[in-house]
Order: sequence, then C-alpha cells, then structure tokens
Amino acid sequence: MSFQRIGILAALGSLALLAGALAFQYLGGLPPCKMCIWQRWPHGLAVLCGLALMIAPIRAMTLIGAGAAFVTSGIGLFHAGVEQGWWEGPTTCTSGPIDSLSGEELLNQILSAPVVRCDEIAWSLAGISMAGWNALLSFGLALVWCWAVKRAYASSSASQ
Repeated sequence: MSFQRIGILAALGSLALLAGALAFQYLGGLPPCKMCIWQRWPHGLAVLCGLALMIAPIRAMTLIGAGAAFVTSGIGLFHAGVEQGWWEGPTTCTSGPIDSLSGEELLNQILSAPVVRCDEIAWSLAGISMAGWNALLSFGLALVWCWAVKRAYASSSASQ
C-alpha cells in the first residue's frame, strides 16, 4: 500500500473521531470542555494532511499527520488523567466575545453558559472516558501515520 493511501486512511480515522465528538456535542447534548476542544485541533490538522495527500504525494504530510495524532493522543491522556484526579487540569475558563456587550448582557451570557468541567467524566464506555478513548484511538492512528512515514521515506531512498 502506498504512503498516500495509508496517510489518507489515518486521516479518515481522525475525521471519524471528529465526527463522533461533534455527534456527542450536537446530537447527544454533551458540550465540550476546554481540553475536549484542544483535542479536536490536531485531528483537524491530520484531516488536512490527508486532503493534501489526495492532491499530491507530499512526504512531509505524513510526518505532520503523525505529529498531530501523537499530540491529540497526549492531550487525551492528560485530560483522562485530570478526569481521574491523577493531576490537576487548567484552572482558567473561557467565554464568548464581549466586544459590545453591556454589563447586564455580559452577566446574562456568563450565567447562561453551560458549566463544563474538565475534571468530570461526561460519558464513558467500559470504564474509559471519551478523553481516554481519544488517547487510545489517536495513538493507534499515530502508529498508522508512522507506517505512512516509513513507506514515504523508504520509497524515496529506494528510488535514489
């Protein structure tokens, strides 16, 4: 199998994980916490790497895809540890834009915002939270990306 196909396969895995996260959010009514959002960005980058591989055989895209998968796996592991109380998570919070809001509108926005804590497990399967599943599945995708890297750079050295 070519490195392009392997990379596209890994990117489809990231796309599936993103789709699952969005389904939990919009269909399941489970709003994401800050660390859940952090885990989505590297998946988006991996999907873009897969799209780039569909257009052109750029070997570096496999390295970037692998890096993105390892990063989201690491964030998922960190988040799962926060949920389990193994270590502390971020103490900051975020809110929507406040550009032209009056004090009363700002207070209403704050009071109506859903409180989503990073240290509470919103959903789990077989005793593993969504963050834990993301860590495990993303690590698997990272290994697939590494296979693509190996193929990409093995094929280039063989042709030289």
